[in-house]
Formats: sequence, structure tokens, C-alpha cells
Amino acid sequence: MKRWNLIIMLAVWTAVFQAKEASAQREITVTVLYDNYRFTEGTTPDWGFACLIEGAEKTILFDTGTNGDILMHNAEILNKDPGKIDCIVLSHEHRDHTGGLDSVLTRVNNVPVYFPVSFSESFSRHILDLKSIPVRVDKPAEICPRIFTTGEISGPVNEQSLIIETKPGLVVITGCSHPGIVKILRRTGDVVPEKPIYLVFGGFHLIRNSEAQIREIIGQFESLHVVKCGATHCTGDEAIRLFREAYQDHYWPMGTGRMIHIPFESQNMHPAE
Repeated sequence: MKRWNLIIMLAVWTAVFQAKEASAQREITVTVLYDNYRFTEGTTPDWGFACLIEGAEKTILFDTGTNGDILMHNAEILNKDPGKIDCIVLSHEHRDHTGGLDSVLTRVNNVPVYFPVSFSESFSRHILDLKSIPVRVDKPAEICPRIFTTGEISGPVNEQSLIIETKPGLVVITGCSHPGIVKILRRTGDVVPEKPIYLVFGGFHLIRNSEAQIREIIGQFESLHVVKCGATHCTGDEAIRLFREAYQDHYWPMGTGRMIHIPFESQNMHPAE
């Protein structure tokens, strides 16, 4: 009997150790599937944005780019299966963020599609026609543990962004930032208070801003203690250059095929090589 008790205790200790080790190694992987810029050879760049978030309770597609064929091509090249997507989050109703939706929903059915309440009624009906679930978003909400929508933020075009809570801080993913990137970051602090903003990436919509305006926004990033950034899509080449210059080693280039590994438990956070 003592021998069996010892075997059981060893089995329990081993299971606990393995669970702690798995927790310590757990990470989210964010893969850019659609972008104006190419990061990985073999992928196709095009005007638009989409990224896939894996490793959380749900696999989430944020935006769908402009062209479904390009989105599916890049997913295939990067070995990402659209059939494993659990839900879709759309930042705003412009086609360069929603154009690939049909291609995704023909490969996966009955998934929730989160979009701001300002989207048209016809868009909601179209999701129902594609046998999926329209979810209108007004206020901030937790989509799954540690992943939040900012809720709809008003602007020239109303928009929502995505927030991932990690040990080093918050990761903010933006579509186009039509309401203003700084406004989005301030909303982020309201949704998940008392957490530093570790990384911001996506479109910042600064393509028509002057150098002085862009430098002022970079200064606000610094006052908000944003540690790292990856400006892309509609940010504009000049604004990207200025962010790269300001952030130096803390600037992460984006583009199709870019993968970022985000530990939930580890203090460190690193882009994939």
C-alpha cells in the first residue's frame, strides 16, 4: 500500500510540475496575414490588413484584408488553417479590412464576427447569409481571457481595436486608427487600467499628417510609455520612418508573414526570427 501511495504522489507531483512548466512556456503567436509590405518571401503584399492570433482560448482573426484570394494564399504559405478560426474581429467597415471575409466564412461556419455597431444593417445580414453570427460591438468587452475589444471608438470613421494582456504589458492591434491612434491608446488604458502598453502595431493612418504632427504623436507615445511599436499599412512611409528613427531597436518592422511570439507568463517578449 505504501508503495502505491508513493507512486500516486510521484504521479501527482509530475503532473503539477508539467502543468507549471506548460504555463510558463505558454505564448500567443500573432501572424500578419495581410499588409502593404512583405516580411516573408513567398507571401503577397497588398493594400489592407489582417492578422491571426493563436494560443489564447480562442483563435482570432483580426480584420480580413482586401482580397480573399491573397488572404488565403498567404495563410497557405504561412501554414495557417482558416478552418481553425474561432472568431473574427473587424476594426471598421472599409473594404481593405473586410474584403476577405467571404473567403474565410466559406471555410469555417457558425463563428461569431465582432464588428462596431456603426456597421450597416446589410453587413450584419450578409454574415447571417454566410451561416455565421453577427455580434455588434458598442462598449469594451472581453472576447476571451486576456483578449479585449476597445469597443467602438468614434472618429471620422468609427473603429475598434484589439488588446492582448500579457505579462510585459498590453499589446494593442489597430486596423487603421481612424479615430486617432493616441485616442485608441487612451481608451486602452481605460479598458485594462494600471497595465503598461508594451507594444502597438497596425495601421496608424498618418499618411496625410505633417512631420510636425507625426513627431507630436510620437511624443505622446513616449508620454504614454509605449515601449515598442510596429507602424504599418496606412501609416505612411514617412511616418514609419519617423517611428523607426524614434524607437530604433524597439521598432518592429511589420509585413506579410511577420510572426510575433507573446508570452503570457514570461517577462520577456520577442519577435520570431
